[in-house]
Amino acid sequence: MPLHWTIDSKIKLFAATADGHVTLDDVNRMLDAMAGANAHGYRKLFDGSLGDTQMGPADLLSLGVRMRSIHATGTMGPLAIVVPDDKYYLVARVLGMLAAARRPMRVFKDPARARQWLDSPSIRAKVPELLASEASQDGP
Repeated sequence: MPLHWTIDSKIKLFAATADGHVTLDDVNRMLDAMAGANAHGYRKLFDGSLGDTQMGPADLLSLGVRMRSIHATGTMGPLAIVVPDDKYYLVARVLGMLAAARRPMRVFKDPARARQWLDSPSIRAKVPELLASEASQDGP
């Protein structure tokens, strides 16, 4: 499977990595997992630096419709996307669809810098559930 992900409910992070040829079915399985974990409000890191796709216009339209319906369900968490320069055009349409949600979003070339951004206090503050869980761990 060309998409691998982890969902960490404790730190409210959904991290996905593409490794190989990604299809619409692969993306839909990932979105199903995210929905099943109720992780739409989590911080998200998508590392597509080792992935590729040949999704056509119909696939991208289908993906766009699904993403917009997800955005309508509530607050979306911050999103960091990692892509190399030569792949940026391939994801430009998807980035436009993702930008429709009101949330912090940035594109990076380096996964470590993307994670650093997601872990920054200003971005962590955009995930209320994360702050609440950290406060409960501090104790009285």
